[in-house]
Amino acid sequence: MSEWNDPVSFSLIRPEGDDRLRRTCDRCGWVDYVNPKIVVGSVVHSDGRILLCRRAIEPRRGYWTLPAGYMEEGESVEAAARREAREEACAELELEAMLAVYSITRISQVQIMFRARLISSIAPGPESEEVGLFLWDDIPWTELAFPSVKWALDHYRASSGLTGFPPFSNPHAA
Repeated sequence: MSEWNDPVSFSLIRPEGDDRLRRTCDRCGWVDYVNPKIVVGSVVHSDGRILLCRRAIEPRRGYWTLPAGYMEEGESVEAAARREAREEACAELELEAMLAVYSITRISQVQIMFRARLISSIAPGPESEEVGLFLWDDIPWTELAFPSVKWALDHYRASSGLTGFPPFSNPHAA
């Protein structure tokens, strides 16, 4: 049997010049870098209402979220935001501005959120039990799936009426 047919095993070692342990191939020394996942989404508005999706999948099935999800390889952040809105809410968007970049270090995520205008009708996609357009006071605040959904909604409201602003980041108390 060729050595390339043998099962590959990895060990955690600190490569020369590195500052942390890395998964490294025991056979050839190749380093398997494990990097944060990028999530992209949007706060989508239409006539003073916000698009929310009730999750049909775990984690947090049954809770409300913004249309968002993991980027695919070879995809821009803008294309990912539009794709996620189509997948979760059958929605077409006009991206207006980057709203925020959040670092969720405990789960190794970077979340990039846009402000976007809805330019189509909506319907639940395969990852949503239902979708809806909510007036601000009708948002189901106690049923939001993740803290970053509230952050993005708060940052959307804080940027209301502004045509240019730097992207927001994690709230200091987060």
